[in-house]
Amino acid sequence: MADAASDTVSTDKGDKGDRGGRGGRGDRGDSGSTNGIDRFFRISERGSTVGREVRGGLVTFFAMAYIIALNPLIIGTVKDASGQFLGGGTSPNIAMVAAATALVAGVVTILMGLVANYPLALATGLGLNAFLAFGVASSMTWADAMGLIVLEGLVILVLVLTGFRKAVFHAVPRELKTAISVGIGLFIALIGFVDAGLVRRTAAPPVPVQFGIDGSLGGWPVLVFVVGLLAITIMVVRKVRGAILYGILGATVLAIVIEAIAKVGAAGPGYATNPRGWGLNVPRLPDHWIQVPDFGLLGKFSLLGSFERIGIVAAVLLIFTLMVADFFDTMGTMTAIGSEAGLLDKDGVPPNSQRILVVDSVAAAAGGAASVSSATSYIESAAGVGEGARTGLASVVTGVCFLLATAFAPIVEIIPYEAATPALVVVGFLMMTQVTEISWDKYDIAIPAFLTIVLMPFTYSISVGIGAGFVSYVVLRAARGKAREIHPLLWVVALLFVVYFAIDPIKQVLGVS
Repeated sequence: MADAASDTVSTDKGDKGDRGGRGGRGDRGDSGSTNGIDRFFRISERGSTVGREVRGGLVTFFAMAYIIALNPLIIGTVKDASGQFLGGGTSPNIAMVAAATALVAGVVTILMGLVANYPLALATGLGLNAFLAFGVASSMTWADAMGLIVLEGLVILVLVLTGFRKAVFHAVPRELKTAISVGIGLFIALIGFVDAGLVRRTAAPPVPVQFGIDGSLGGWPVLVFVVGLLAITIMVVRKVRGAILYGILGATVLAIVIEAIAKVGAAGPGYATNPRGWGLNVPRLPDHWIQVPDFGLLGKFSLLGSFERIGIVAAVLLIFTLMVADFFDTMGTMTAIGSEAGLLDKDGVPPNSQRILVVDSVAAAAGGAASVSSATSYIESAAGVGEGARTGLASVVTGVCFLLATAFAPIVEIIPYEAATPALVVVGFLMMTQVTEISWDKYDIAIPAFLTIVLMPFTYSISVGIGAGFVSYVVLRAARGKAREIHPLLWVVALLFVVYFAIDPIKQVLGVS
């Protein structure tokens, strides 16, 4: 009979085989192993169960549902060059953007589950949406900006279909792939701490961040985060099935009770107006549970309008910038998820990697076509993997939740950051345990690995960490006289990252604003 550790997250190195699900299970003879769902998703083969996949899918949804509320606040509240908000009009239409965001996330995540059979969820990418809002839409219409996203997704799809994207992935040394997973683990842990208000910006330079409010914890919401984190870690140590899901739900209930009694209120953007308030959502029962979604944003894009408005050179540079971020974010994310789930082969490649990349490319274009910015793979999927997800069934569950959220948005808006983010911290720790697989005594690989790991959280960017690792790896290997051992594609990728990092000077040289 399988150890209970195979049904939850484990903190012991010896349990990695259980978490990966490669060792098989004692219940393979159950009726579940012969039904159609089990065969289609290869659930028993990967050492999982339908129950674990459902729990994992729910946890992933809860961990990333914030995007339904956050994306509209980023792209829905900024005027384009014509003075219009997304969707047209002189005032923001937050509900319309939220509905389209949830719809795209639901469709492409289900597609990932059915086509690639991988526990990876997708939604509008943070960072890219902000760049689109503040760096692109200001020089063109929203329709033109979304057309650039569609073109970027189509270019990446061509690179996938021609085998270039997969070839690049295979060219990356195994230890750099491990460093990417570890760096992402630190990154999502930092996201959890920041979103929960445990780590905050400080107005006293040169110290950029601080612990809580003026160096100490303050407010009921942070207490909810701490209680939720302790509850999940205790359940993880005791190998309780459903630890992460129970922790999120329990913390949400606690937050609702506290808000009903203490009337804490919302924190405001960046915890500026009410530093002891709730992040993202105020946890209270909604006045109504269902609302009719408005999908009026679908198809509101202009494929080539940007070329006419800002010129060919400027448009191409914008597409390149968007493409590089999308291209490598997903490669890092799918590697990290596969490593945590124990699904990678001896070369660090996940199963159905070509299908994963195809779906991700289609998702990027779909996000632009629906006017919600590029949809990409979410590292929060690691929370579901930590709960036991190993197959695409978990993605289907997550996707269905997103589709339901188009009408049940009031329910999603119950959960504050402080109740959901403990899951990210726990999963970040689990991903960090892979750091021992890196040869730290070999400096020509250890230094690139180090830069990859630390720059992801320090710059709040997966792409920057990957780029720094690739460039430094090529430079150091060449400096040691081992240039011939570097895969030719890594030379190409390193050069592309140099261009990516120097995009502003290049624009100045070319006279592009």
